[in-house]
Amino acid sequence: MPAPPPAATPPARVPAAVYVLGLSVFALGTSEFMLSGLLPEVARDLDVSIPRAGLLISAFAIGMVVGAPLLAAATLRLPRRATLTGLLLLFGAGHVVGAVADSYAVLFATRVVSALACAGFWAVGAAVAISMVPASARAKAMAIMIGGLSVANVVGVPGGAVLGQLWGWRSAFWAVALMTVVAVVGVLTLVPRVPVPKEPPRLRQELRIYANPQVWLVLVTIALFAASSFAFFSYLAPLLTDVTGLGEGWVPVVLVVFGAGALIGTVVGGRIADRNLIGTMYAGLASSAVVLALVALLAEYAWAVVSLTGLMGATLFMTAPALNARMFNIAHEAQTLAGATNTSAFNIGNTIGPWLGGLVISAGLGYPATAWTGALLATLGVGGVALQSRAGRGSRVVARSTELERTAEAAS
Repeated sequence: MPAPPPAATPPARVPAAVYVLGLSVFALGTSEFMLSGLLPEVARDLDVSIPRAGLLISAFAIGMVVGAPLLAAATLRLPRRATLTGLLLLFGAGHVVGAVADSYAVLFATRVVSALACAGFWAVGAAVAISMVPASARAKAMAIMIGGLSVANVVGVPGGAVLGQLWGWRSAFWAVALMTVVAVVGVLTLVPRVPVPKEPPRLRQELRIYANPQVWLVLVTIALFAASSFAFFSYLAPLLTDVTGLGEGWVPVVLVVFGAGALIGTVVGGRIADRNLIGTMYAGLASSAVVLALVALLAEYAWAVVSLTGLMGATLFMTAPALNARMFNIAHEAQTLAGATNTSAFNIGNTIGPWLGGLVISAGLGYPATAWTGALLATLGVGGVALQSRAGRGSRVVARSTELERTAEAAS
């Protein structure tokens, strides 16, 4: 009698603490993205141009780029929960100061400070989330954290736009400060104490991941991915009002559509990425390039822009869990710096994207040109995935050859 087929391995369960981290990311993500819906109000209030107001998004991204590795290194041997709590408190304080800022320079500075705290939280929180799940569920855990960004795009960012239209952009900053307080309570009560290992990680050992060329390929691909989205998304509000012809009241609605697509993309990406990381990255980046090109071509048609914005949210956020998990997989034991590297790479793109978008606008090419810019960057990202795939095949061939040589030597 033939043996019965082996029982299917049940899917790995993700601890509740990972969901709490995702909820905390909701506050961080709301702040990171909400200025995309508030640029006109901020520009008018502070008497600056739209492209200059867009640099506030780049300021946040710069703080994330610098803060992720610095804070990851500085907190490497500190208790994880206390570190997460302290970073959230600093983040909230930055928004309180931003809410009462009376000049562009002060607001710019608060965006950098808040971003430093946000970067540290991402780096430490991602490492904590990854440490609590098996390797086969890493993309799922990252999808839950990134899901906080998706929910921020569905609820927080449109909500910030509504607050900005009703009571001024400063009210959105006060709302983020309040959400941060809720996040602090959640981390203190629901995230367990993660003890410092008996042999704490050494920075010199973790820095060795940067000798791996594949780490740099992933970093470049992530940066291109993020730049492609922010080159367009940062200027979505003025495109909707000045090119598509929608009223300002439609901006929160379109942001909700984007967020709904992002939420769907996060769920789908988290499910399929653990099975095929490279394939998910290919599909997500190529689809994003096509969608952005269509937006540029159809920018004058409201029905097209609204529907394509939702589709863009889905393709972008389908890709993000795979990109995050890829870095953790090749970083091996250096998980804290892997999280920091992910954060820096994403925000290098977040810095470059709004800057490039501002350049094409200032050059007189119009807001649709930001979508063309994003499409080009996403296409370059597809090339980055191809290089990763080729490098991965080469590494496997070398490893297999070495194994065969060792076997032959042992046999002789």
